[in-house]
Amino acid sequence: MNALVHAPGFGLALTLAAYLGADALHRRLGRPALLAPVLVAMIAVTVVLELLGIGHEEYLASVSVLTLLLGPATVALALPLLRSGAALLADRAAVLVTLLVTGTVSVVVTVGSLLAFGVSDEILLTALPRSVTTPVAVTVGATIGANTTLAVVLTLVSGVLGATVGPWLLDRVRVDDGRARGFAIGAVSHGIGTARALAHSHVAGGWSSAAMVLNALLMTVVLPVVAHAFTG
Repeated sequence: MNALVHAPGFGLALTLAAYLGADALHRRLGRPALLAPVLVAMIAVTVVLELLGIGHEEYLASVSVLTLLLGPATVALALPLLRSGAALLADRAAVLVTLLVTGTVSVVVTVGSLLAFGVSDEILLTALPRSVTTPVAVTVGATIGANTTLAVVLTLVSGVLGATVGPWLLDRVRVDDGRARGFAIGAVSHGIGTARALAHSHVAGGWSSAAMVLNALLMTVVLPVVAHAFTG
């Protein structure tokens, strides 16, 4: 049993099984927002790793193929963006204003809350890229001197929370337009949220993909400036 648990492919098999099981449960229960497959799978994998005593480094080595596929998977999310290109151009003024507002709110909330708690500069820098997709968060994090490992964790947590709670909140405030729902989710929960938006509709997926890409481009420029302003 010990040899099986520490076999090179165990972590990969565990991750795939956890996600497929979580996705099946999600579908069976009518796709409740609080049981998003990524969230359930993440919790299940964490519990199993703790129970079996599998370390973080060992697990990462086992799922390295998934890490390699993260970049291509993120790029593939741009396909729905192409389908919504004409609509985005038609509403470019609203898109630009919304992008600037969401970006500003994200940075202000992150910096303001962390400064209020008196956290160190390293934690502040690490939390800044949380609203961009993981590959971009790693690059930006390395540029501004963040702890990239923790930055990835915070990015994933932000994505899961946005994809889980976002649709529920949008339902509560009666936002039914697929374009608005998609853009809101993509701006705050990047790839994970975009995958969930795609499950809702191609329109929501396209606008979510647009928000994810545009927000990543904006933050690539803005975050180094913010980091320099607050940490010197």
